[in-house]
Amino acid sequence: MDPRLARSHPESDRAYPPGESEVRTDLERIRFASAFSRLADVTQVVTSMATSGVVHNRLTHTIKVAAVARAIAVRLLRTHDHDLLHDLGGLDHVVVQAAATAHDLGHPPFGHLGERVLDRMARERFGLADGFEGNAQTFRVLTELEVLGPGDQGLNLTSATRAAVLKYPWACSHYPDPHPIDWPIPPRGAGHSRGTSGVAKFSAYLIDLPQMLDALAAFPDLPPGRQTLECSVMDLADDIAYSLHDVDDFHRSGVLQFSPVSGEFRSWESGRAAFADLDDSDLLRAGRRPGAGLERLRRQLKRSEGWIFDEDIFAAAVGTVGEEFVDGVLATPYDGSMAADRAISGFTSRWIDHLITSVSPEPDPAVRSGYVSMESTAWHEVSVLKFVNQYFILDRPDLAMLQRGQEQTVEHLVLALEDWLSDRIDAGRAPRRLLDLVNAATWAYQTVAKEHPEWLSGNVSDAELARMGRGRGIIDFVSSLTDAQTIAFGARLGGASGLLWSSSL
Repeated sequence: MDPRLARSHPESDRAYPPGESEVRTDLERIRFASAFSRLADVTQVVTSMATSGVVHNRLTHTIKVAAVARAIAVRLLRTHDHDLLHDLGGLDHVVVQAAATAHDLGHPPFGHLGERVLDRMARERFGLADGFEGNAQTFRVLTELEVLGPGDQGLNLTSATRAAVLKYPWACSHYPDPHPIDWPIPPRGAGHSRGTSGVAKFSAYLIDLPQMLDALAAFPDLPPGRQTLECSVMDLADDIAYSLHDVDDFHRSGVLQFSPVSGEFRSWESGRAAFADLDDSDLLRAGRRPGAGLERLRRQLKRSEGWIFDEDIFAAAVGTVGEEFVDGVLATPYDGSMAADRAISGFTSRWIDHLITSVSPEPDPAVRSGYVSMESTAWHEVSVLKFVNQYFILDRPDLAMLQRGQEQTVEHLVLALEDWLSDRIDAGRAPRRLLDLVNAATWAYQTVAKEHPEWLSGNVSDAELARMGRGRGIIDFVSSLTDAQTIAFGARLGGASGLLWSSSL
């Protein structure tokens, strides 16, 4: 049997016969999972009530990433050497779709804000060295937390699909050895985490590392720390979709304004030489002076992405995005008319096609790249578009105020659940799902302590294992909620009135 089609445990009842259809069942298992439906009420950037315009949530983002990923895979299969694609590990457009459909299942309520809070709480409150990481949570959802039929843990996906979601195919520590954080040039995402000795991004918690190793075993020729070909396609599709749909959203909502964005672009272009002469401390003091943001981006890319960064191509990308998006779209305020919709949708459609056609296989990729990559011009343009999103949307003070409130909601809920489970009299009345998750996590930590004590930095007491299991179970529970459930559960545990009976408990 093709090792790419191996599942994590044998199946007693197959919906399809073995063979090519195996990966198609993966896609449907993910689409029918409750974790997928939940994404309809999980924040991408802001909740739907935060603006009068229609904005993406995690589900609509996921659908678009899957569409872009499939388009890239199909084009590669039609236009490039199949023997090369086979030698790079194999490319199946359905595996790519499945990975794209699954890639954000682990994102917690309120998007990246929720991720930061849960990471801090996991480390500081429960002593979990690998904290919380959205990609690792996705892998945990797929392989452990979702349920497919009686007795099964996880969705029992093929090795190909499980490996294709491993954007950062290493653990926070210990695997591989030497660990990517110690490489002369670390792969993308493997920088130091916030105030810890681990990496910033990784795709499996230590308790799920055996599942990662099992998935990667189907790719014996894959170098350590390298994405599979199918994962690289999914990762690029995520970048392409992300770079376009948020600026689309916030133009339609009237948040993304022409004047400040145009001022930033024109000031950097006209003062390019003067900005280059500033030392880093002067540039830092420049704050949000027009042009300073793009100069900081230029320096960041030059430092971290020397494998592809080029000064002249970056300047050309600033000019192209400035001409086509800033002057071509933002210069005309969005008024809800069909003409305004044509302008922004036409831009988005053209650029998706442009970026998709820029993707090609890379048999010998740089450490910070993958087996497929965009050509240099497109890569620089995507970097500039992502800058617009970060600088003019995500860094806004009004968004920060909303997120501070959401942070308090998530933190309060975690603490309230911990307090409940610490109540010897009333702990048994906690939500059944929460109790199941705590039991599963505790058993997993006990197994790791027995079979791989070095992963936990030596001997750990039973009390400490119980604390870690309780913490991971609480984190698993909170991260599986929707935005609305998080608010409602937090209010209920805070004594506020509200809906009492629900199927969630």
